[in-house]
Amino acid sequence: MTDHVTEYLSTGPSFREGQVIERIEAFRKRRPRLRDSVVTLAHGAGGKASAALVDAVFVEAFRNDHLEQLGDGAVVDMGGQRIALSTDSFVVQPLRFPGGSIGHLAVHGTVNDLAMAGAVPSWMTAAFVLEEGFPIDELREIVADMAAAAEAAGVQIVTGDTKVVPRGAADGMFISTSGVGRVPEGRVLSPLDVRPGDKVLVSGPIGDHGMAVMLARGDLAIEADIRSDTMAVSGLVEQLLAAAPSTRWLRDPTRGGVGTVCNELAQAAGVAVVLEEESLPVRPEVAGACEMLGIDPLYVANEGKFIAVVDPAEAADALAALRSHPGGEGATEIGEIAEEPTATVVVRTGFGGTRIVDMLVGDPLPRIC
Repeated sequence: MTDHVTEYLSTGPSFREGQVIERIEAFRKRRPRLRDSVVTLAHGAGGKASAALVDAVFVEAFRNDHLEQLGDGAVVDMGGQRIALSTDSFVVQPLRFPGGSIGHLAVHGTVNDLAMAGAVPSWMTAAFVLEEGFPIDELREIVADMAAAAEAAGVQIVTGDTKVVPRGAADGMFISTSGVGRVPEGRVLSPLDVRPGDKVLVSGPIGDHGMAVMLARGDLAIEADIRSDTMAVSGLVEQLLAAAPSTRWLRDPTRGGVGTVCNELAQAAGVAVVLEEESLPVRPEVAGACEMLGIDPLYVANEGKFIAVVDPAEAADALAALRSHPGGEGATEIGEIAEEPTATVVVRTGFGGTRIVDMLVGDPLPRIC
């Protein structure tokens, strides 16, 4: 492994034509296998355990070309029009936290997944599982948050469902949302288009949401002014794609953070993602809280940021476009794509060394979205 990293650092990225598909298939076979007989919290955390559960149970049962791409959404053809679909569930605790609520997340999460597919979000559904005894006034407030978030994102919530379960069966409330959006003609975003030499960008500081929720629980003797970054990024994505039309791939680093989504990219594309540690944007308050808890900010969830892999010739224009739009002022180039070490994420440290960023089994911060 060290020899591969040293070779990359000395020679830069390279690419051998004709090997991409073989490399991708080989590394897909190395995805973790399900060895558990019962569901654990780790299976919902977005890491290795989640990947094993999804592959062994859901992909095995529902197998089709769209699902096997393992994206946060699917793009399907309907009468010549490409449509993106996405669905998500929200179980965050507490229901309110600095910077947002479960209502904001329920809209932003689905809108952002559609945007990551290159779609312009248009319509949503919403389903509520409510616990008996939940205050109606609090329900109204959360639904009002959803309505405001939907209006700001330019989407309509057009249908839904409500179920009520006995006391103690739902921890207050759970929300599930689905979304639909149109993908403009000619717009394709895929890990298969990622190439060595491409630049990796992040739209702003990382780790805000996960740490805001963690501190809001009040279980830790830590005080810090940290607010969730929850927001719809669809407008920011449109700004980016107008300036950098050759953008290869987008993903919002929610559960598992930047480290997890970069691993997903590396495995799906059969490439290496090389990150520059000193370029990673982390607010001092978040960095301090992470240090006290022994958590790497690369694994902390975000709800209003995304990773973009762009053509190196368009990287400067992409950054300028992001920084000129609300919510993208802190956009930064954080690394690039290399050929080796394949299906691996490498961080180049400020001391000139390197370290491997693996995908975690679970999430150090459960129920943050």
